[in-house]
Amino acid sequence: MRTSPVPLREQTRAVMRSLIAQTAMDLFAEKGYDDTTVEDVAAAAGISRRTLFNYFRNKEDLALGGLTEQGELIAARLAERPDDESIWASLRSSFGVLQEIDATFERRLEIVSLLFGNDSLRAGHAEKQARWQELLAPLIAPRLPESDHRMLKARAIAATAITCLQAAIEEWVRRRGDADLFDLYDAAIEAVRRTT
Repeated sequence: MRTSPVPLREQTRAVMRSLIAQTAMDLFAEKGYDDTTVEDVAAAAGISRRTLFNYFRNKEDLALGGLTEQGELIAARLAERPDDESIWASLRSSFGVLQEIDATFERRLEIVSLLFGNDSLRAGHAEKQARWQELLAPLIAPRLPESDHRMLKARAIAATAITCLQAAIEEWVRRRGDADLFDLYDAAIEAVRRTT
């Protein structure tokens, strides 16, 4: 079955959004998040402030907008995982999307350090990742045994995996990238799943 091609207008919008976000992240890294204005980003991108607001709601959205798309990619990857694979293995594999971001190690560390180094961005990051639960739980639920609490259990699994990912990313930043992110994720998952 052939899928419909993405309209050129949507492709152009996605490219423009990506370029503006990249410009913003460059400025945030250079000047600091708090010292960079929306006007600075618009000027550096060669667009008006009004045009910038056609793509992003505010400065925080400039820094965190990519998390929505990442969540959608993770959910799409999870939907493709084999039904007979453990849910935890499927989630780990799906989170691999984060390792596929087109950026050097140094750039990735710089961006994540920026996000976790600012209280407002850190809170926004956690909030956006928590929204991933809404995307993942409906994909997890059908893989669980039938019960009155199946969706509750699916949400709990999704929330646990996302929280462990968040803890792993924070530890990765604390260690300045001197550890494998998914080794840290595995350690976090093991800590909550281990029986005593």
